[in-house]
Amino acid sequence: MSPVTARSGKTAKAGKYGVPVWRVGKPDAVLAAEIEPARAALLSIAKAEHIGTHIAARSEGERVVTQLFECTMPGYTGWQWFTVLARAPRSKQATVSEVGLVPSEASVLAPEWLPWSERVRPEDEPEAEAVVAPEPEAEPDA
Repeated sequence: MSPVTARSGKTAKAGKYGVPVWRVGKPDAVLAAEIEPARAALLSIAKAEHIGTHIAARSEGERVVTQLFECTMPGYTGWQWFTVLARAPRSKQATVSEVGLVPSEASVLAPEWLPWSERVRPEDEPEAEAVVAPEPEAEPDA
């Protein structure tokens, strides 16, 4: 059964990552304008010099917006600071729900973790022929 939006009565099709299209539309105008409060909330986890320019306001659902900022911290090229803002119906007051740091498509990430047994290369293993057990020394006759 397809989800139906309450306002239009139209069936919402699944968009990217299975999120209905109606949920990823235009961001809430009140929350999208709250750039400076979002930046101020990031100061609880980052230094001001590490928070770059505002990138975008992304809709996460009805009255929920994620504000994205460039990360200028050394070693985090391509990463983005985020602040999730929400508000109650008919309210003009934004509430900070979450803050953090996320990688973007341009981020440098560590390679996928591999167990030790899969990381060992053939040249790392000792060869049986190369390892020669030392011969015991003969004891002198007394």
